[in-house]
Amino acid sequence: MTTLTPRKPAVPQPGGSIPAEARPAQDPGWRELVDAVREAGQYPTRSEAESVTRVVLSALGGHVVGDERVDLARALPEEAARVVASQIPATRPLTAAEFVESVAARIEGATPATARWDVSSVLSVLPPLVGDELVTRVLAQLPPGYALLFGRAELTPA
Repeated sequence: MTTLTPRKPAVPQPGGSIPAEARPAQDPGWRELVDAVREAGQYPTRSEAESVTRVVLSALGGHVVGDERVDLARALPEEAARVVASQIPATRPLTAAEFVESVAARIEGATPATARWDVSSVLSVLPPLVGDELVTRVLAQLPPGYALLFGRAELTPA
């Protein structure tokens, strides 16, 4: 059993996502996604799980491009698709460790370890939702190291 250390709820930093009170009513698919993240990450509140989900999907949205980005947005619930599709593509690909660090910078009080937990909590619930084939395509365009964040083993040729 994993024990989580209490910390402040995830609060997007400037340039992050829209505050909850400014967003329209959410669709059932979004609620199911957030609930899956809450369960996977063992977050104490739905609000914290939602905030983490927005931050991680926002970060991911800047690193997935082309047909994979379009297909990912189509496969996600409407609110999640909006978060992914609204991001400006990154100017350079981040390694998995840099990606986690970029998420840590967007969450108040986060450390690299807690951000890795947050990233994995969100990304690991995506394969059953969007399909393994699409996740494989997304991983093919990201630098090595992201597979573990999606809950997959990353095998490399000997």
